[in-house]
Amino acid sequence: MAAQTDRAVDPLLAPLRAGDRRALAQAITLVESTRADHRQRADALLASLLPHTGKSVRLGITGVPGVGKSTFIERFGLSLIERGRSLAVLAIDPSSKRGGGSILGDKTRMEELSRRPAAFIRPSPAGTTLGGVARRTRETMLLAEAAGFDTVIVETVGVGQSETAVADMVDMFIVLLLPGGGDDLQGIKRGVIELADLIVVNKADGDLKATAQRSASDYQHALRMLRSPTAGWTPEVTTCSALSGEGVVAIWATIERFLQAVGEKGLARRRAEQARAWMWNEVGETLLTELRRNPEVRKLVPGLEREVEAARTTPAAAARLMLKAFHAR
Repeated sequence: MAAQTDRAVDPLLAPLRAGDRRALAQAITLVESTRADHRQRADALLASLLPHTGKSVRLGITGVPGVGKSTFIERFGLSLIERGRSLAVLAIDPSSKRGGGSILGDKTRMEELSRRPAAFIRPSPAGTTLGGVARRTRETMLLAEAAGFDTVIVETVGVGQSETAVADMVDMFIVLLLPGGGDDLQGIKRGVIELADLIVVNKADGDLKATAQRSASDYQHALRMLRSPTAGWTPEVTTCSALSGEGVVAIWATIERFLQAVGEKGLARRRAEQARAWMWNEVGETLLTELRRNPEVRKLVPGLEREVEAARTTPAAAARLMLKAFHAR
């Protein structure tokens, strides 16, 4: 007990709790690090901050490339700040294959929002994590909450497996669509639509306004045939123009109705389920990392890959040989 009492307090703890943006950025860099000593320090810092998390509204936003996610988030974020709220945007960027860093640069795409003291924008490289979601996005969200941001938006790379991962870490999942998507839903898989708590048809302005309204009606009809992803809430469809701002402010009212419909108990239950899933996801990611680092497994990999590529053995059999070598250590 004495050792726990005497444990040094992380120097980032106090300034981060005070809302210092530099301390928040440093803490995020710390949790994103793969160094063992950084991981240990990050775990201790997060444990200290955990009682100060969970008070924000967590939103996930996705959409096909070209739908205007960044423009929408900036316009929406500015409207939240005008209401007296604060906003952290965690944008998961495609990773550079050479350097591993973010390549889209959301701070340049949300220039006006990034200058506001009540906003914090952090692009993070997706890295090699399955689904294109940064492995430490959940922890980054906790850090933003501990720093006092009452709204957290996770913006995904695009459409794909990342949507499922993001839907499993937020309170409400929002899908942005273009007008006139057609029967194929603009290439968006039905599974993504099934995850949506709110569909927003963007670019509802000028010549596209009438098309956007028809699209919204079509999507609303399609949603009636799908099961709601959130108990107590029927998914809705609306239109907006991120360019002009029309319809953007009203989206917050929809979010408030969603939170009221789900209720505090429903939200707590959802977050508890997400925390449990997060734990097992972390187990899987950690085990895979350890497997790849194992020296005996690394010796086997080149040969097994050649065998699989030449169809001389099955991927399942090769995987079992790797696991056998891993367990034999």
